Amino acid sequence: MTVPRRVPMVRPEGSDGADGPVRAGASDWPEWPSAQVGAFMSTRAGGVSAAPWASLNLGRSVGDAPEAVAENRRRFVARLDGARPVWLRQVHGVDVLRLDAHTPEHPDAAADGAWSSERGVACVVSCADCMPVLMVSLDGGVVGAAHAGWRGLAAGVVESLLDAMCRGSRRSPADFAAWLGPCIGARHFEVGAEVLRAFGVDARAADSAHFAYAPRADGAPRWRADLAGLASERLETAGVRALRRSGECTYADASRYFSYRRDGATGRMAAAIWRR
Repeated sequence: MTVPRRVPMVRPEGSDGADGPVRAGASDWPEWPSAQVGAFMSTRAGGVSAAPWASLNLGRSVGDAPEAVAENRRRFVARLDGARPVWLRQVHGVDVLRLDAHTPEHPDAAADGAWSSERGVACVVSCADCMPVLMVSLDGGVVGAAHAGWRGLAAGVVESLLDAMCRGSRRSPADFAAWLGPCIGARHFEVGAEVLRAFGVDARAADSAHFAYAPRADGAPRWRADLAGLASERLETAGVRALRRSGECTYADASRYFSYRRDGATGRMAAAIWRR
């Protein structure tokens, strides 16, 4: 794990995906609107797990030794400035939890998003190709996180989180900023027609917005999907104007990131955001 350096939050200018021209280093983080907001994402380095979970695996249900995961999570939590993490039971859905001081560390309810206005409570999402999306109100009073794989993104998980944060805090989408974390990039994310249909896109033998047609050698129709582009479009359509992408591809960088698509049996990273 590395200490993130600060970069200005900007609205992305055009990109062909997580491998595109808005690429920033994995340790690049948005300059949150308030110094009272903390954010951190782990890499695969700095833990105690053995292969294939080497080394900072934070997932408890991927086959790794429980004692190794416990130590890895202890190291992760040590980077949260004293905030208490809440670990979600993610199911690639759209349900969102509001967190407070009484929320248990491992809530019973399944959810792929969480938000809070209380200090010292960290919203945490796990990932290994899916995209972590961190959100914060421009005044720093509300924070949230979403786990956005293609299923959850198509179903509306980022909109669900944004709506919950707006309704719960009486703010509008324009009052929020978002950071799109490392995920599988457009050069490596091969998908079938069912993914295009999930996003309401006609599965034709041609390129379309966020989907590049790339049939297999045997002629089987396949496309390369731009997960970061899809998420950006959805957030902008919902009214969020301040966006920044990490630009890092989890599949391409095996030294820094776990990738389920690349490795199958592998670990999980986590991204967290909290009010200090």
